Amino acid sequence: MVTVRRAGRDALLVDCAGLEEATALHAEVRRRGLAVRDLVPAAATVLLDGLADPAGTAEQIGAWRLEAVETPPGRLVELPTTYDGPDLGAVADQWGLTEEDVVELHLATEFRVAFCGFAPGFAYCTGLPEDRTVARRSDPRASVPAGSVGLAGPWTAVYPTASPGGWQLIGRTEVRLWDAGSEQPALLPPGTRVRFVRG
Repeated sequence: MVTVRRAGRDALLVDCAGLEEATALHAEVRRRGLAVRDLVPAAATVLLDGLADPAGTAEQIGAWRLEAVETPPGRLVELPTTYDGPDLGAVADQWGLTEEDVVELHLATEFRVAFCGFAPGFAYCTGLPEDRTVARRSDPRASVPAGSVGLAGPWTAVYPTASPGGWQLIGRTEVRLWDAGSEQPALLPPGTRVRFVRG
């Protein structure tokens, strides 16, 4: 059951039960051809911006019956990665594995970009087994280098630019994830399949 809230003059923020419902709502908005300026999915919300009639749209959404959606496979991007992150040992301790076991599990997983957020080009990737969530650092770093591969909660991501962050860093890639001058600035838009390979 979704909860719809106004977000400014012409936008709605829809709270969902989780990623599956947010993905279903995002797909339903597209299927119905709702006129929006911007449609932004996240882990448990969907923002609809630029609505002509927010109140009427909110009523419509409240009456929708959302079905789980099958996401067609997106293109595959491979990211050569060096697994020498400063938190690799901490992740191994959390999981009760060796550092090499952590690396092998990460390499063996095909991830999918669920949504982007936090910073331009920052792609939240799903795919880790449910029992492999990772606690964030208790002391976030003031600056994480671009290209750092991190884990937090159920997510894997690569920092597209240097920024503060509290994710557990297990490696790094030289691949450029964000290019503001490109026709498609983000290398990893939602739906992209991602594999990490040894760099």
